[in-house]
Amino acid sequence: MDRRNFVRMGLAVGGAATLARTESTFAANKPGPGGILDTGVQQQQELMAANKLTSHSLTSQYLARINSIDKAGPRINAIIEINPEALKIAREMDRERLARRVRGPLHGIPVLLKDNIATADRMSTTAGSLALAGVRAAKDSHVAAQLRAAGAVIIGKTNLSEWANMRSTHSVSGWSARGGLTRNPYSLDRNCSGSSSGSGAAIAAGLATLAVGTETDGSIVSPASICGLVGIKPTIGLVSRSGIIPIAHSQDTAGPMARNVADAAFMLSVMAGADANDPITQDGAGKVSDYAKALDKNALQGKRLGIARNFFGGSDAIDAEMEKALAALKSLGAELIDVKVPNTEKYGDSETEVLLYEFKSDLAAYLKNYAPDAQVKNMADLIAFNKRNAQLELPYFGQEYLERSEAKEGLDSQAYIEALANNRRYSREEGIDQVLKEHRLDALIAPTDGPAWLTDFINGDHYGRSFSSPAAVAGYPHVTVPAGHVQGLPVGLSFVGTAFSEASLIGMAYAYEQATMARRAPQFRASVSLAVK
Repeated sequence: MDRRNFVRMGLAVGGAATLARTESTFAANKPGPGGILDTGVQQQQELMAANKLTSHSLTSQYLARINSIDKAGPRINAIIEINPEALKIAREMDRERLARRVRGPLHGIPVLLKDNIATADRMSTTAGSLALAGVRAAKDSHVAAQLRAAGAVIIGKTNLSEWANMRSTHSVSGWSARGGLTRNPYSLDRNCSGSSSGSGAAIAAGLATLAVGTETDGSIVSPASICGLVGIKPTIGLVSRSGIIPIAHSQDTAGPMARNVADAAFMLSVMAGADANDPITQDGAGKVSDYAKALDKNALQGKRLGIARNFFGGSDAIDAEMEKALAALKSLGAELIDVKVPNTEKYGDSETEVLLYEFKSDLAAYLKNYAPDAQVKNMADLIAFNKRNAQLELPYFGQEYLERSEAKEGLDSQAYIEALANNRRYSREEGIDQVLKEHRLDALIAPTDGPAWLTDFINGDHYGRSFSSPAAVAGYPHVTVPAGHVQGLPVGLSFVGTAFSEASLIGMAYAYEQATMARRAPQFRASVSLAVK
């Protein structure tokens, strides 16, 4: 269903209906095993159009679930702050619907934002750091403004790996000094990966319909894969970076995290677009699409997919799940070709160098423009704050990346310029684009990540093999979709393409998802036994 049909559906609601009558019928309408809260945009909009659900009642139910399983019960701890104006906004969206004004597919839909995305409201924007606790952004990020204009109800912010996991070489994903540790809904003793840990856990647990994550390298697709979700990391330039607490402008982007491909497509359509405050979005001018139009169950027919075999081999169990996925792709009409993504070993060190250079510069710019009243103004101030508050900020790991970033020179440094050029050369023209052209491929596929690891505050994260870096360094799109489970823990299948190929990737991911329906809702188990060879 495309955006136009959603609008028509919403306008079909009779103006004589009252909000009270709509809310009274909510309890009788619980599609799906988990009820309305575990469904998606289309089902929720259909109920609102049929006068059986309101945004206010839907938002209320999500807030109640947050109280019952995020702050109590299994205590997922995905939500760092609730928007005190959420119900007011939801009520206003209901009034607009009754007045026959429906803004689009996200009208009245509850959404969560990662806590590094600026919102000019009563919520703080902190990147999980106590240095920014209580600091309200001077203005909305472009992403937040786009969502508000589309009628989405921003109900809160999600926890994250502090400073988007660019603080320490021994960090624990999903932990921040402000928010504590987010736990994996599939196994509470395991990690959600990061840095969009809270966004991943929240949507997996059914705490909102949709969430926004951000990625520099893996921070959308990894927690999406590990939490059994769809995640889209867009091409750099498709979605504005303005108002997002940065790591590095050459790789940073926001993107949707959802329980199904259609929901992610609806959200990306809203998030994408030109922004005068982010000149690189001009690169995407004319390339933004209504991605709902790409939702085609036959999209894999005739597609040539490169199996990136140098990203297999993480474990026999994961590879076994991927072989099932490959069989499904072939049965859906795709032609599969074994390939190797070239030169991936040539930009590991230079990627880190670029991130360190850009972090120092980009953070100072963000603080000046979006948090002018914050007690920290730059990287040096942040480092000093953490040292003064070491018991709260540094109890488990240090701030080596912050210190290394502070030691860097400016972006006119020859070392920076050469590292950035190296990244682009080997990830783009002599990387993804080379293998796509050589084999006439529509996309590359590989396992996104391994399953969730045990959270370890002593040794830090235990990352396995990951397919995130090629697309991240290139600034190219990456879509992950649930593909199976290893002893109950989700694993995802990645689709990666060249710049601005989102529509094609979304179509292929949708066709695969609809044929396999591999996602299973979490059971909030305390632990699982995992034996990976």
